[in-house]
Parts: sequence; structure tokens; C-alpha cells
Amino acid sequence: MFELKPHTYASKREHYDDLVSQARGLLAGERDLIANAANFSALVYHSLPDINWAGFYLYDGNELVVGPFQGKPACIRIALGRGVCGTAAQTREIQLVADVNAFDGHIACDAASQSEIVVPLVRPDGRLLGVWDVDSPHTRRFDEDDRAGMQALCAVFIENLGD
Repeated sequence: MFELKPHTYASKREHYDDLVSQARGLLAGERDLIANAANFSALVYHSLPDINWAGFYLYDGNELVVGPFQGKPACIRIALGRGVCGTAAQTREIQLVADVNAFDGHIACDAASQSEIVVPLVRPDGRLLGVWDVDSPHTRRFDEDDRAGMQALCAVFIENLGD
């Protein structure tokens, strides 16, 4: 049984190091995409402060489709190049948005979201899997430590994919 225990960390980096370790343990031995995505999103959502949505948009070969997540109901389909998620998927670059209201073309699924970080998920063979999306009700919630931490977490997720 996996148990998520509250913990106080000396730094955000230390918190992410612990989350990476927890993600490795949680996903170890399981290759099912949906099962891992569901547990991964729950782990992050219940571990990081000041977030109101954490989840996946999976690429179906044409557009991004909402996958497992934690938070309020979300937009179902997002075209590549649209909004923060579509931009991350199209450019395959992490999008760290301090204020979503300043992001041209932002898609407001939840009006409470004020900042966002989106990590593109690319399979080892170069195929786009989708994106990992985390929102916060606070502007400037995400920084370079979050960029590095989310990238490390997503690397663990990708390592545990089935074919």
C-alpha cells in the first residue's frame, strides 16, 4: 500500500526530489498508461501546495484529449498550438506561465487558474504522448525550481510507459 504522508521540506528542490522518489515507487512495475497517469496526478495534486489542477492531456494523433487528472472538470479537447497546453505540445518545450491572463490565446477551463506550467511528454522514440499540465490559483506560483522538478517527475512517468 502506498501512503502519502505530510512532510515539511527545507526547499522546493528537496520537495521535488522526494516526489520523484515517491513517483518511482508508485509507478514501479506498472506499465498501464491510464493507471500510472491517474496515480501520478493524484500524487502531485495532493503533495504540492497552491495548485488547483494537475493532470494529463493525451495526444490522439490529431489533438490533445483530457486524460486522468485531479481538480475541477476540464476542457476536453485542445488543438495543437492552442492555449498553453497546445503550445507545449506543438513546440515540445515546457511552458511556464506566471500569469495566464497575459498569455495570448489562453484557454480558461477554470477561471480560478492564474498561473500554469505544462511539460510536453515525448516517448523515447520521439512520438508525442501528450502534456502534463498543472495550474495554480495564484499568479507567479511556478518558477525554475518547478520547471526542473516537473521535468524530473515527467521523466519518471515516461520511463514507466508500456509500449
